[in-house]
Amino acid sequence: MASEGSEGEHPSVTLFRQYLRIRTLQPEPDYGTNPKLSSVLLNSHTDVVPVFQEYWSHDPFEAFKDADGYIYGRGAQDMKCVSIQYLEAVRRLKAEGHHFPRTIHLTFVPDEEIGGHQGMELFVKRPEFQALRAGFALDEGLANPTDAFTVFYSERSPWWVRVTSTGKPGHASRFIEDTAAEKLHKVVSSILAFREKERQRLQSDPQLKEGAVTSVNLTILEGGVAYNVVPATMSASFDFRVAPDVDLKAFEGQLQDWCQAAGEGVTFEFAQKWTEPQVTSTDDSDPWWAAFSGACKAMNLTLEPEIFPAATDSRYLRAVGVPALGFSPMNRTPILLHDHDERLHEAVFLRGVDIYTQLLPALASVPILPSES
Repeated sequence: MASEGSEGEHPSVTLFRQYLRIRTLQPEPDYGTNPKLSSVLLNSHTDVVPVFQEYWSHDPFEAFKDADGYIYGRGAQDMKCVSIQYLEAVRRLKAEGHHFPRTIHLTFVPDEEIGGHQGMELFVKRPEFQALRAGFALDEGLANPTDAFTVFYSERSPWWVRVTSTGKPGHASRFIEDTAAEKLHKVVSSILAFREKERQRLQSDPQLKEGAVTSVNLTILEGGVAYNVVPATMSASFDFRVAPDVDLKAFEGQLQDWCQAAGEGVTFEFAQKWTEPQVTSTDDSDPWWAAFSGACKAMNLTLEPEIFPAATDSRYLRAVGVPALGFSPMNRTPILLHDHDERLHEAVFLRGVDIYTQLLPALASVPILPSES
C-alpha cells in the first residue's frame, strides 16, 4: 500500500484519499468580478451507499492505493472524486491569480443516495440557495469505459410503485377463486410484459441509450402468513425509471388500467413519484452548452450526450430552472459505482482535475445573458 503523502504521490491524490475517509467539508466559493451575473454551481454529494466488506479486496474506507495506481474506496467514483477535482481545480485557478466574471459556488449536500429528500430537494427551496443566484450547474455523471466522456442533460423519473391485491382467503388445500395471488400475478405479468417490450426496443435500436427508454424491475414481494393459508392480501413493489419524453399522466393511467384489468380489490400507491422531468439544452445556440462543449472540444474530448438512467440531485436543480449537466470526467474506466471494489485510477483522477481547470474558466466567463442585461 502506498502511504499518503509518500514521495512521488501527487498532492491532489493525497487529498482525494483523505476525503474518502471523511463525511463533511467546508469549501470556500470563488467570487466573480461581476456580482450581477448568475453564478456557476458545482454540486456534489457527500454521502455514499453501504458496502458488503467481505466482497472487497481492500478496506472500502481506507482509500487503499495499489501498486498499479488504483484507489479503492466507497465513493471513489460516486462521487468523492468529483468533489476533490472541483476543489483542486478552483484552488489551482486561484493560486494562478485568475478571476472570472461569474462567481463559482461549490455545494456539498447530503442524502443524495436515498433520494435527496432531506438534501437538495429541501435546499433549493431555502433562501440560502436563492442567494447563490445559480445560473448553471454541474453535477455527477458516470464513468465511460471507452475513450469518450459521457455528459447527461436529463434523467429518468423515479416512480416507486406498490401494488396491493386483496382476495378471498382460505385453506390452501382448496381451489379458491378470486385470490389475491391470482390477481397480483396478472398485474405482475402485465408490468413485466411492458418491461420486455422496452428492453427489446432498446436492443433493436443502436442509437438508443438506456436512459431513453423506461425501465422497471420487481423489487419486493410481500404476503402470506403460513404455507397452508391462502392470504387475503399480497403486494408487489416496482422500481420504474420513466423516460423524460413519456406522458406521465397517460403512464399513470396505464398503471390504473393494469390494476383494473386484474380484478376488483387491486390498487397501487406511490412511495416515490417524480413528475417534473426537465431537459437541459445541448443546442449549440445555448450559451452554457456552447461554453461547456467548446471547452471540451478545445481539449480534444469526445462527448457522448445521454439521458441519465437513474436519478441525481440534478433533477431538483432543473426543476427550479437551473440548467444542469451531469459530468464526471472518467473515461477508459469501468462503471463501478455502488459495486464491490469501487475504484479509480489516479491518472484518471488527476486528468479530471486538469479538465475542470480548463472547463471552469469557460463557464465562469459566459457573456451576459439576455435575462441578465
